[in-house]
Amino acid sequence: MLRISKQADYGIVLLSHFAQKDAGAAWTARNLAGESGLPLPTVAKILKRLTRGGILESQRGVNGGYRLTRSDREITVASIVEALEGPIGVVDCSFGVTRTCLHEPRCPVKSPLQRLNAIVRKTLEGLTLRELVGSG
Repeated sequence: MLRISKQADYGIVLLSHFAQKDAGAAWTARNLAGESGLPLPTVAKILKRLTRGGILESQRGVNGGYRLTRSDREITVASIVEALEGPIGVVDCSFGVTRTCLHEPRCPVKSPLQRLNAIVRKTLEGLTLRELVGSG
């Protein structure tokens, strides 16, 4: 079964709060944990990864918190998943790294699976955070 991880799922849920609030509004990890019902340590971990991935920026201080680095119309599901999980791939050979599988040199399904990976990636790149929250 192809599915995104719980961490990526939670990341999308957390980012939906940013998309539903005024552009540029800041959220603290504690506020997001309360709004989403997710544990604060989980929220903090995900926010740090999204910041390292360039989706969020953080600011300390009285008016601090996390903000989107760009419009929710520009943030794709692919960029969110990659920030949280790394490269998107349905199988190891989808990443372009060879010799990760003993059967790769004679694999009869390598090419079709790489095409499937390209379709999945293109779909995730074509879906924005704004579209996910239904406000665009």
